[in-house]
Amino acid sequence: MLLTLTGCSKDTVDSLKRLGLPEAASDRATYVHDLWIGSWIAAGIVGVAVWALILWVAFRYRRRADDELPDQVRYNLPIEVLYTIAPLIVVAVLFFFTIETQNKVLEPVANPDHTILVVGQQWSWTFSYLEEDAVDGKSVYDVGTPAQLPELWLVKDQTVTFELRSPDVIHSFWVPSFAMKLDVVPGRDNAFSVTPQRAGEFAGRCAELCGWQHSRMLFTLKVVDQAAFDAHLQDLQEA
Repeated sequence: MLLTLTGCSKDTVDSLKRLGLPEAASDRATYVHDLWIGSWIAAGIVGVAVWALILWVAFRYRRRADDELPDQVRYNLPIEVLYTIAPLIVVAVLFFFTIETQNKVLEPVANPDHTILVVGQQWSWTFSYLEEDAVDGKSVYDVGTPAQLPELWLVKDQTVTFELRSPDVIHSFWVPSFAMKLDVVPGRDNAFSVTPQRAGEFAGRCAELCGWQHSRMLFTLKVVDQAAFDAHLQDLQEA
């Protein structure tokens, strides 16, 4: 295993350490990362224990002679209690940590630096930057199409709250590098907050089957500095 890893690039090794998760680009992504790694560790422990018991029983109680017949039992109450209670405990522990992570990820921010209204419509996105100082307290927006992907611009290390709306069917707003996905439901106001912590360009998409052009419902997310963000808002205002 170690010999194989020596032939891998640093990016590949880092991806293996994250067990396939994208590199975290927001403050909330670390919570999901910890839950993901913890779940794999728990699954590994359970898997090793199950296989160890299977192999031990197969070896310990193997037939040693052609005319030997193992003891025949109808039931074993302690074992039955064990394999009923043990899975319930495992599920309860995973449920507890999942809810705890969900609460941390969805914890609202009282006074975010930016508020963006995200409208998911068949089959693209509209991003409205609400009451931004860079455009004299006005709101500006960017509307995309399947042929021309919209761009969502954020400022590094500044908190943003996304308000999610849909006028037609259920969509799902997903940025893999943020480890965050939330449904966009008609008639229901969903929202979440996040702080981008890594500058760069990231892919975003709809993660809910929403019609025949669902696969084209993409967008590009750019995390930049304040000056570039303000210049982009000015461009949207003048467009």
